[in-house]
Parts: sequence; C-alpha cells; structure tokens
Amino acid sequence: MPTPQSALETIRQLIDQQGYVLLDGATGTNLFDRGLTSGDAPELWNIDKPEIIQGLYADWTAAGSNVILTNSFGGNRHRLKLHNAQDRVHELNQAAAALAREEADKAEQTVLVAGSMGPTGELMEPLGALTRDGAIEAFEEQAQALKDGGADLLWVETISASDEMAAALQACKNVGLPHVCTLSFDTNGHTMMGIAPGDMPKLVKDLGGADGFGANCGTGPSELVAVITAMRQAADPDTLLVAKANCGIPEFKEGKIQYSGDVPLMSAYAKLALAAGAQLVGGCCGTTPAHIRAMKEALEDYEPRPAPDYDEIEAILGAITRPQEGGKEAAGGRRRGRRRG
Repeated sequence: MPTPQSALETIRQLIDQQGYVLLDGATGTNLFDRGLTSGDAPELWNIDKPEIIQGLYADWTAAGSNVILTNSFGGNRHRLKLHNAQDRVHELNQAAAALAREEADKAEQTVLVAGSMGPTGELMEPLGALTRDGAIEAFEEQAQALKDGGADLLWVETISASDEMAAALQACKNVGLPHVCTLSFDTNGHTMMGIAPGDMPKLVKDLGGADGFGANCGTGPSELVAVITAMRQAADPDTLLVAKANCGIPEFKEGKIQYSGDVPLMSAYAKLALAAGAQLVGGCCGTTPAHIRAMKEALEDYEPRPAPDYDEIEAILGAITRPQEGGKEAAGGRRRGRRRG
C-alpha cells in the first residue's frame, strides 16, 4: 500500500510512464444496476452487501483503472442522518476503503484508493445553519475513517460552493492525506453557486491549495472538456487536473434514468480531455466498466496534439455553453453540435 507521501509520486510516475492516469466510472448508477433502489444509502452496502461493493471495485481494476473511488460519497454525518445512520460514519467509511484496498492490492496494474467525499447536503452560514467549524468536523470525521480503512488519498467531489470546499480541504489537511477536489459545473458553465471554471485555480490557491483539482459530473462530456480547457488556461503548467464526465445526458427511458453516452462517445471524450489538459481522466454518472475499458484503449492510442477549441469540442462531443462575454453567451453558445466517435 502506498504511503501518503508516495501517492502523489505514484500519480506523477504513472503520468510519466503512460501519459495519463485512468480513473474509474460511476458508483451510484452501477449500483442501481446491481439492485440498489432509489432512496437507499449506497454506503450501507459496505456492511450489508460487501460482496457487491467489492465486485464493483474489482470491475474497475479489471477495466484498467489506476484510481478507484470508495463507495462513500454520502458518508458524512449529515447525509447519513437521512437514513438514521449518522452514528455509523466511521464504520461505513472504513469498510468502504478497506474493501477497495483489498481489490487495489490484487490488481495487476498500479491502483490507488481514493476516499470519496461528497457534499454535506446542508447550506452553510449565512444561508443555512451549518457553521464552518461544523462542516470541518463532519468532513474530518469521514476523512479519518477513510484513512483508517486504507485510502491513499482523499477525493472531495461534486462540490458547488467555495465555503464548503474550503471546509473539506481543511479537513483533508487535518487528516494528513493527499487530496483532490472537483467541482460540478452544471449551471450555464458555472457551478450552482456561481463559480466559473477559469476562477478555480485561484480559488483553490486562496483556500490553501490542493494536490489536484478539476471537474466531475455536470451536464455531459462536451461541457466538461470545455471546463477543463478553461481551467488549464488559468492553471499553473504543473497542476494536476481531473476530468470525470457523466456518460452523456440522462434520459428517462423504460421507467428509469439512462445515460445517452456510448463507447465511441466516451472514447472520444477521453482523448479530448487529455488534449485539453487533464492528466487524470475517468467517468461519472452512467459510466460503466465497459466504458472505462474502451477509454483505456483510446488513451493507449493517444498521440499528442493541440488542445481542442470550442468548435472542435462541439463537433465531436455535442453542444457546449460558450464562455461569457459581457454578461451574455458568446456567439454560437448552446447551438447543437454534431457527434462522431
């Protein structure tokens, strides 16, 4: 198992050797395919159905992932309170990391365990009742449990607000593990709380820094690659950038939510994300092990090339929200693009 000091070195070595680090795909949507029902807490399965959780981890490593995220996205006390499990934070998170650790250590390739930490679901002061100290305490409780279970690094994801990200980053520092943070840009090219992708490098620096940052979830591969393009232009050259896009757009079909992305789309996305400046590339909602396997094959065939412009992103992956100009979308924003594999 890598030490906290060597986890980032391992990532850098993989980038030097391969040119990229392959992440995993979705947790929630894959667990729905394995029997999880709407309203259930996936984290409870770390204890109640560990064989299913471990099986998903094994599928990621078999597909070629170098980093697997733990089944702990909603594992903080505030989210678990919705399931009367707020007193089980340590148990559930430690189990999530321990199951992942076991599979990572079995893998033929190098695999790191990243402790997934999602938002609390609470509004922080002055908009809500959650204080900064209270948020740090909740995140630190979860982070420590993930560390105890064998996580190599912490992965703060799908955050929308800077104050919550600040609390999560402080908690990671308190626990002493390397940490990555990703925001979700799903509102006209911004986060729900108004953060623009080009502002993120400075924001992270102002909040004390992180070992890597980027974007996840959002509204599809095209938007996420556009976000990474803007981040890379604003970030220091040696910054580790993370791209973890949803597998296309969610659609309600045959009584359930399905994602529109196919294997050719996600393969094209992987290459464009790398060209745009991300070094750590994976998928979010809807992304299956089959998609990750195809993305690995695509990245293995990748030839260095210039970063894509917005026209190319739209032509290959679909429509995007263009950068804002004078408070309005730039010409061509939100036009329909063509998709090809």
